[in-house]
Amino acid sequence: MEGSTGEELAVGCVLSLRTTLGDDFEGQVIAYDRPSNIVVIQEGSSKTGARKNIRLLKANYIKDFTFLKKAEDPLDLNKCYIDLASIQAREEAALRQAEIEAERIGVGVTSEAQGIFDALSKTLPVHWDKTVIVVMNEVRVSSPYLPENVTGGTAAANDRVKKVLEFERKRLIARGPGQF
Repeated sequence: MEGSTGEELAVGCVLSLRTTLGDDFEGQVIAYDRPSNIVVIQEGSSKTGARKNIRLLKANYIKDFTFLKKAEDPLDLNKCYIDLASIQAREEAALRQAEIEAERIGVGVTSEAQGIFDALSKTLPVHWDKTVIVVMNEVRVSSPYLPENVTGGTAAANDRVKKVLEFERKRLIARGPGQF
């Protein structure tokens, strides 16, 4: 997009674009920020109520474009609708999921320990207590995460964790070094 004055990226212009990554799409410019060189493009049908995709794109990633037409102001407040409740619900769900995933990552543990945790988590409920793997909220597996490092819980639960741990360690070792 070298040599562009930005006039072609005026709000309301409908363009057919090709990016440097090979994406082809059509959309209407709803904003162009010259200092950051970011263009905001609305894709989708012009039908009222239809969902639209919004792309924020660095203008220097636009390989070429064709001006198709000048359309109405895309941000006409009488026609523009943003479902804030839906956006907030998606954000909250994403944050909850990120917190769940973050809790599954051990702090200060080896990749082998994380591999054992991940393997155990496929069949049993587990969580970290610092560097100790807690299984079924009662059985604890301490470093170096061998069957003899399993403590707590009922005898049956303790035996089950030892068996699963033995199996998972054999499986992880069979994958080879560096595969934890």
